Amino acid sequence: MFDPSPLLRLYARRRLAMLGAQDPVAAQLAQLRGLLRRAAGTRFGRDHGFDRISTAADFQARVPIRSYEDFWRDYWSAPFPDLTNRTWPGKPPYLAVSSGTTSGASKYLPVTADMMRANKRAAMDIAVHHLAHHPKGRLLRGKTFMLGGSTALRDQGHGVFSGDLSGIAVKDQSRWMRPFSFPPPELALLDDWEEKLNRVSRLSLDTRISMISGTPPWLLILFQRLHAMTGGAAPYPDLELLVHGGVAWDLYRDRLKPFLDQTRAATREVYPASEGFIAIADRGDAEGLRLVLDNGLFFEFVPLSELGTDRPTRHWIDTIQTDIDYAIILSSNSGMFAYQIGDTVRFVDRVPPRLLITGRTSYMLSAFGEHLIGSELDSAVQHAARLTGLSVNEYMVGAILPEGARSVGHHLYLVETTTPADADRADAFARAVDARLQDMNEDYQAHRQNDTGMTLPVIRFLPPRSFDRWMAAQGKLGGQHKVPRVINDMTKFTAIATELSRPAS
Repeated sequence: MFDPSPLLRLYARRRLAMLGAQDPVAAQLAQLRGLLRRAAGTRFGRDHGFDRISTAADFQARVPIRSYEDFWRDYWSAPFPDLTNRTWPGKPPYLAVSSGTTSGASKYLPVTADMMRANKRAAMDIAVHHLAHHPKGRLLRGKTFMLGGSTALRDQGHGVFSGDLSGIAVKDQSRWMRPFSFPPPELALLDDWEEKLNRVSRLSLDTRISMISGTPPWLLILFQRLHAMTGGAAPYPDLELLVHGGVAWDLYRDRLKPFLDQTRAATREVYPASEGFIAIADRGDAEGLRLVLDNGLFFEFVPLSELGTDRPTRHWIDTIQTDIDYAIILSSNSGMFAYQIGDTVRFVDRVPPRLLITGRTSYMLSAFGEHLIGSELDSAVQHAARLTGLSVNEYMVGAILPEGARSVGHHLYLVETTTPADADRADAFARAVDARLQDMNEDYQAHRQNDTGMTLPVIRFLPPRSFDRWMAAQGKLGGQHKVPRVINDMTKFTAIATELSRPAS
C-alpha cells in the first residue's frame, strides 16, 4: 500500500505555521461573519436580521440562546426531515441521532455538507498536532481503525438519512482515505455490537493498524479482547497514535497503559460533538485542548453560575477568563446559532485558547445545594479507587432524598468494579469520595458539616458488565453511546439503581 505520509508531513508544516500566526479574536470574528453571510437568506437568518449584524455584540443582542427543544419547536419539527433553508442554506443530507442522555430522548441534529467538510479538516488537524511532536511519524503507513457505531443509516425520506455521527462520517469519507480505513464496510454496517467487536478484533490482528480512535471504555474492551486472542503479545506492532474522546480519560489511562506500552503509541484527546468538531489536544496529556477557531464554528461561553438566568453574560474568545466553569454556546455551519450544547469547560490558557472538559450541564449534581460538576465527581471516584486499590469500570450517581421530616438525604454511587468488593471497601470508598469532594467544593463541604445537609455518600458496588447489560437493554450499547454519570431525576435514578442491582440472568 502506497504510504503518503511524506505529503501529510508537508501539509502539517504549513498548517502549523498558520496556527502559530493565528489571532484568536480575528479568527473567531471572521467565522461569525462568514456564518451570518451564508445563513442570511434562511428563515432563521431573516427572522434575526443576519444581514444587519457585523459584531459579536450585535449577534448577542439579536440572537438569544436556544436549546435543542427551541430549535425543534420553532424551525425543524414541521418540515422534518427536509430542513431545506430553515437554519442553513440548502438541504442537510444527514441527521445525527444524538442521545438525550439523562432524558433518554433522541435528538436529530442537522449535518450539512459544510459541516462534513469542516469535520474532515479538523481530522487532519489531529494528525498535524501529532506530527508537531513526532515529526518523523508515518500515520498513513497502515490503516486507521475507527471504533465507532454502526454505519447503517436510516432513510428518513426526502433524500435525508439519519444515524450515528461516526456512521455518517464513514459514509461521507473522502475517496482517497478509503484504502487507509478499517473496518471494511460489511463489518462497519453491523448493528450487533458484540458480534461487530468480535469480528473486527480478529480481522484487525491481520491488518497493519497505525492509528486507532474511539471512546476510552470501548478501546479498553477492545484491547482486553485482543490481549486474550494474542496470548499477551502486542496486537498492533505498528500502532503510532491512539485518539480518544467522549469520556473522561482519567478513569481509563492507567488501565490502557500496559497495552499501549507494548506498542509505544502516543495518545491524543479530541473533542468532537454532534454539533461540530470543537477542540484537539495540541500539547501533552491533561494540558488542555486547543479550540479549533477557524473551521466553521463561533464559540460563546456562559458562566455556569449564570446558566438559566434571564440575562446571562455571554463571553466569547475576546473576553474569556481562565479557571471559570463555562457552558458552551455554539453557532455552526450545521445551522445552529447560539445553541447550548450541554457541555461545560474551563480554560487553562487564553492565547491560544485551551480548555478542559469539566462535564455536562445535565451532569451537575445539586439536589441539596452542593453544586457538584462532572469533573469533581470523576476526580473523587478516581481518588477513591486509588486509595482502596479498586479498578473502576464505570459509575453512576444520583441523590436519595430524605423520607421524613427529621431524616437527611445522601448521594448513592453505583460503582462497577473489575473485581468483587466488600462492605469494608464500600465504607472506605465512600469516605474517600466524601473527603475529596469536601476538599474541592466549598458548597459540598458546607452541606456535609455535622451531617446537617446531607450524610455520607453510599456506595453500591456492581459486578463487571453491569452497565453493558443495562445499556444494551436501552438499545445504546457501543459506538458513541456513553453511560450517563449523573441522573437528576430521582424517580428514574431509583428505578435504574433497582434494575442494575438485580442479578444477571
